[in-house]
Amino acid sequence: MSDHSANRHPREHAVAIRYQQQSAEIKALQRQCYALATLRLQAAVDAAGGQGQGLAIMSDIDETILDNSAVMAHAMTLDERHDNIETWKLWEREGDPHLIPGAADFLALADRLGVTIFYVSDRFDENKMATIATLSRLGLPQVDADHVLLFGPPKSVRRAAIESDYRIILQLGDTLHDFDGGFATDDLQHQHRLTEDHAHRFGVDWIVFPNAVHGKWMDAEIMPWKAPLARSSGRT
Repeated sequence: MSDHSANRHPREHAVAIRYQQQSAEIKALQRQCYALATLRLQAAVDAAGGQGQGLAIMSDIDETILDNSAVMAHAMTLDERHDNIETWKLWEREGDPHLIPGAADFLALADRLGVTIFYVSDRFDENKMATIATLSRLGLPQVDADHVLLFGPPKSVRRAAIESDYRIILQLGDTLHDFDGGFATDDLQHQHRLTEDHAHRFGVDWIVFPNAVHGKWMDAEIMPWKAPLARSSGRT
């Protein structure tokens, strides 16, 4: 919800929203993420003796479990920033997001295996009951005040609170600060360095979902190919 380039690059942002909402590729990638997450979940539970007790999953909500592209498209049609706080709060209370493909089956499996699920999001805590109602309406398991942890303390603090009672076997999210507090920086070079440092975790216990709509990278300059000058043919 913190993209600062939505108004500066309206065409690019429209393309991003169209890809996120309408492409078959995004649905394929989301299913792929949940297929991998399912394999990692089952392997972790098997390694723990087939028991999920004491194990936890920490998942972001928006663009990881819920598809919010409709509110982004709504803001674009009104020539409004997609991260407008009042619009986003209204969406949290009254919007009708749908599930990312694969989310329901994955979370149901985690529940059957006895793994504790924590929904950790930077949605507004004042709308916590509305978020719980949305997740419940969509049939997701373990949706209650103790397992839905919204904006207030940084995610790193909420993660530490979970780790005081559970071993987190899997984290799911669409932005890198969902996984480690070090990524919560405006320095893209630092983010890239951290990505290299944590390369062994991606696809193992960190599952990153595609999101073309917002991120620190949207303010970055693109780097075009510097084509060599055409050589003279020698003709006069």
